[in-house]
Amino acid sequence: MAVSASAVKELRERTGAGMLDCKKALDETGGDVEKAIALLREKGLSAAANKAGRIATEGVVESYIHAGGRIGVIVEVNCETDFVAKTDQFREFARDIAMQIAASNPKFVSREEVPGDEIEKEKEILKNQALNEGKPEKIVEKMVEGRISKYYEEYCLLEQSFIKDPDKTISNLLNEKISKIGENISIRRFVRYELGEGLEKKVDNFVEEVMAQAKL
Repeated sequence: MAVSASAVKELRERTGAGMLDCKKALDETGGDVEKAIALLREKGLSAAANKAGRIATEGVVESYIHAGGRIGVIVEVNCETDFVAKTDQFREFARDIAMQIAASNPKFVSREEVPGDEIEKEKEILKNQALNEGKPEKIVEKMVEGRISKYYEEYCLLEQSFIKDPDKTISNLLNEKISKIGENISIRRFVRYELGEGLEKKVDNFVEEVMAQAKL
């Protein structure tokens, strides 16, 4: 199977690896970009993976206020140097992350932050739902794992689809920025406030509102 130039380009952008390494990885994985990324990481050829262990203590605390002051987000995004922290590219990335949080309302940065007892509780609920739907018990476990993956995609920031480009996740976007900027970058923490949170109110589609405000 011939590897397309667009696949090589995408792999380079997402990993920062050399062109020949990207082409070889795609050849070995039958053109599957995700598998090629994993292969490059295993071989230590992914620039993003190589930078991940470096300490990132500089950065920016970015804020985003939704139109009308109904939603507010504060997020800390770290990099290695003050120089990079002041660049337009880094600040634009931090701004995109703040907007993502406002629109998609994640609970955690990554799945590693999700408490184990919360996952076990969710699994039990999903298992009972599947059994109540009459699903055979032998396939319930696989169904539960699939639904837990959906849980991570909904509530973990790094696994959410990027609102400006749903074909990539926030993790993909982060790795692209690491490769392009040349420093380790991390999303450390965030807080999201919503006007009247916890009170009974009309439910609006904030994803559409945030995207409309940004004219996406």
